[in-house]
This record gives sequence, C-alpha cells and structure tokens, in this order.
Amino acid sequence: MPLVLTPLRQIPLVQPGDNIAGLIANAVKSSRLELMDDDIFVITQKIVSKAEGRFVNLATITPSFEAIATSRQCEKDPRFVELVLRECKVVLRTRPGTLIVEHKLGFVCANAGIDHSNVQSLEGNPEDWVLLLPENPDLSADKIRADLEAEFSKKIGVLIIDSHGRAWRIGTVGVAIGFSGMPGIVDLRGKPDMFGYTLRVTQVAAADELAAAASLMMGQAAENIPVIHVRGFPYPLREGSLKELIRPKELDLFR
Repeated sequence: MPLVLTPLRQIPLVQPGDNIAGLIANAVKSSRLELMDDDIFVITQKIVSKAEGRFVNLATITPSFEAIATSRQCEKDPRFVELVLRECKVVLRTRPGTLIVEHKLGFVCANAGIDHSNVQSLEGNPEDWVLLLPENPDLSADKIRADLEAEFSKKIGVLIIDSHGRAWRIGTVGVAIGFSGMPGIVDLRGKPDMFGYTLRVTQVAAADELAAAASLMMGQAAENIPVIHVRGFPYPLREGSLKELIRPKELDLFR
C-alpha cells in the first residue's frame, strides 16, 4: 500500500477547552473520508497546546536572577528566559539568539519549545503571549486516540509533532514529541538486507520520519493545516511512547 498523506482543512482555529478529537472527527466526516484500521492522525503540537490552555502572558512573569543573567548571554527577554528555565531540566548551550535546553520531557530543543508564532493574543499586548508545549504529549495522544477509536470503531494511531532544529544541520524539521498506538522506533537489527547482509545497527525512527513528512504538508506559516491523515504507514502499529526516541545521555556525543 502506498503511503498517502491527506491534509484535513476543515479544522477551525482552536481555543482553550476545545475537544481536539471532536474537531478531527467533524473534519473527517465533512471530508467524507472513510477511516480504516491502522490509519494515523498527525497533529501539530500547537493546537493541542491551545486546547489545553498552555498560553502564558509574559506580563505576568517575574524573571529570577538566573533568568536575568542568562538573558544577557542569549539576548532574549528575561521573562521569556524565565519560562524556558521553568520548562527545562538544564540549559545546555547559550549564545546570542539561541538557548538550547533539555526539556522536562527529555528531548533537547531550542527555547524549551516555547513559541510565539501563530499564537493569537487573548488580551493586552499581542507580543506578550507565548505557548508552551503540552504538559504530557503522550497522554494527550492517548486521550485523542481513545476518543477517535470510540467514535469510528477503528484501530488508529495518533502522533503529535513539533518543529525542531538539529545539531548537525541547518533548518527545522518535524519531529515526534508524543504518540499513541504506533511505534517510535522500528528495530531492524538482525534483519537481512537485499543482499543477505545482516543489519547490525539499523533502528528506524519511524515516528520522526512520519512527523517530517506530515510537517512538510502542514507548513510553518499561514497554511492552517494542523492535522494530517495518514494511510499506508509501512510498519505494524503497536503501543509506543516518546521515551523510545530519547537518546541516553551516555550515548549523546553532542553533550
């Protein structure tokens, strides 16, 4: 079966308290899409965070001495830096314009995933509003999946993604930050290649590969395509979680 990615364009602007599964179900029905077992929905982190009310107004934040000192190194608003420090385990790198941290969720990213783009202001100065990542993206994916499976009586997967940079390349790419009902890693060690050679190290980051493909369709600006329907994922669905994709610190050569 070919891999087919279909954007769901009928998702309205998401507000705090909205039911993401309900919005997706309505979009599926209005698009006359017939779901099948093993279909996957890829969802941008932003609408999950919005529905979960992860907005913060910088005007309400008082920066600590540590945030003020770090802000001088990275040349960012100390209130923003204070939020980053609250959302991360440790700061790994600072330079003007860049703050690289280990997020509380375990992965390394810029600014703890806190973002201002495509964030609608609720009141006051629009420049003061930012959006945090979901508190527990795996759990968020679990809830959305359970509601969608109950609605359509199909076995599906749910993948929540965000845009991250990489230490060894320029530019951002879509990556998985939470998922349910699908693998993060597909281990091919011990499998033969086309010439009979036994693979020794190959582990496919299948969730990240799908995240990158979906992110290409979602776009990064004003496209307003927050959900992608996927059919033909080439690996069996199973239970999975973000921890599969987190490289242990002792194996991280960039630390």
